[in-house]
Parts: sequence; structure tokens; C-alpha cells
Amino acid sequence: MSSAPHLKPFNLALIQLGHLGKDKDANLSHASDMIARAVSGDGGLHPKPDLVVLPECFNSLYGHLQFPIYAESIGYTPGQPYDIASSQSQSVKVLSAAAKRHGVWLLGGSIPEREKSSGKLYNTTTVYSPQGELVAIHRKVHLFDIDIPGKIKFKESESLSAGNTLNYFDTEFARIGLGICYDVRFPELAMTAARKGCQVLIYPSAFNTTTGPLHWELLQRARAVDNQVFFSMCSPARDLEQDYHAWGHSMVVDPMGKVLAEANHEETIVFAQIDPKVLEEARAGIPVTTQRRFDVYPDVSNGL
Repeated sequence: MSSAPHLKPFNLALIQLGHLGKDKDANLSHASDMIARAVSGDGGLHPKPDLVVLPECFNSLYGHLQFPIYAESIGYTPGQPYDIASSQSQSVKVLSAAAKRHGVWLLGGSIPEREKSSGKLYNTTTVYSPQGELVAIHRKVHLFDIDIPGKIKFKESESLSAGNTLNYFDTEFARIGLGICYDVRFPELAMTAARKGCQVLIYPSAFNTTTGPLHWELLQRARAVDNQVFFSMCSPARDLEQDYHAWGHSMVVDPMGKVLAEANHEETIVFAQIDPKVLEEARAGIPVTTQRRFDVYPDVSNGL
């Protein structure tokens, strides 16, 4: 594993995407328009972001019955060059073009992915460099299978398979760890990413109006403080006309657990400036990163 880049100041934009419907072409077109708006700093109100983030399942409706309908084959193998021009994924081509056109890093939310060799479906994040290269993917490791009586029942495993890898990507300003939504409830994933040098963790997500009020902010602040990293989750906007009602409230939290920026539930763009001094001061003042007792308990990142 190569050493992580030194954390430098950078600007982050989270697109809390709304107006999603059954028409994938329309969803992708709207996402492209919102990426352009984010890159403009929302018309010059904010600095140009270095990294733009889309939410979970941004190209389709969210639901286990919808995943097979909207699934696309990506065919990405980590460490090997990927030919965008011959990609079978419409979403990959659109996102690659947007990243290249605007010269920004783009974390493309997630899309339903169909693995050609097995036919399995995954909930998959894709990441693009400012040159439009596909540089990383993350398949959701923990599937959202819950049943809260009288409130919500949802089982992603009825159509999706779980990923089995931890993933991050390096930019010129940070090493950024990846997860998707329900992954946040499993601290081992975030802890391992931090032990691998990630200073920032970003999870495209779509909590609902039951679990959102309970744990959305709590979990992000916990993962940030646990690991003394910047933590962020990007949600779709809430649409009460759809079957699944997203919580919204896309958020950025600093290594001391302070909420730097937060949306409400409508379509919007959240802008935040990432200041390395906050991470450095947190780790110097409360040095948990050097005080861990691996003689008492094992390092969860060993072997990965």
C-alpha cells in the first residue's frame, strides 16, 4: 500500500439531488445539470469545488424491485485501465464526461450494477478523476435489511448481493474512503479505512424518514470522532410522491464531531471547505490514533 497524500485544504460539494423519476435519461441529464451548477459554486456564491458528490441511487428510483430494471454493467477491475468509450454503462459515460468537462473529481453517488459474469446485482459507487478516468468503485458491503414493526421494512438482499472489498482513492489533496449508506452502521469499515490512511470518508446514502431522525447525524459524528477524520454522507432530496422517502440532510462533519454543513430535505447543494488544521489539532490534542492498545485488542485493518 502506498503512503497517503498529505491532507491539503479543498472544497467539497454535495448534490442533494431531487426530481428523480422512472426516466433514466432524464435523471442523468438532471444530474449533469446539477454537477454544472455545483462546479459554478452555485452561480459564484461559493468557490469551485475540487470534489463533487452525488447521492445513493441517483440515476433511478430506489427500491429492491427497481434495482434490476436500472442495473448497468460496468466491468471495472481495480488496478487495470478502463476504456470509457467502450463501457456498457450509460451512467459511467455521463459521469466521466462531466468530470472531464468541468475538470473536477467526481464521486458518482451509486447506481445498480449488474456483474456480467455472474448476473449478480450490486449497489455500486464510481469515482472519476478530473481527466474523466474511472479510478475506483465501491460495492455496498452491508445490505440494508431492516424491519421496524409499524414503521419500515426493507430488504435490499431480495435483489442485491453484497460487496466484499474496502475501497478508497487518492487525490492530490486527500485519501478518501468509500462506503454506501448502511455501511455507516458498521464502525469496522470506517476504522479500517482510517487505519489505511484515509483522512476523509464519504458515503452516498439514502436514509429514510424513520431511521434519519434517529441516527443520521449521530452515526456520522460518531464515525468522525472515532477515527478523527472528516465524514460526509450525501442523500437524495425527499420526494413524498415516491414509495421511498429519503431523509435528506446531506452533511459534512469534522474530526471533532462538529457539523460543518447540512442541508434540509429539499434539492440543494451543500458546500464545505475542508481544513487540515482541524484534523491535525484533533489528533494532537486527543491522540487516540497513537494510544490504541493493539496488545489488548487486534488491529481491525490487519490482513486487508
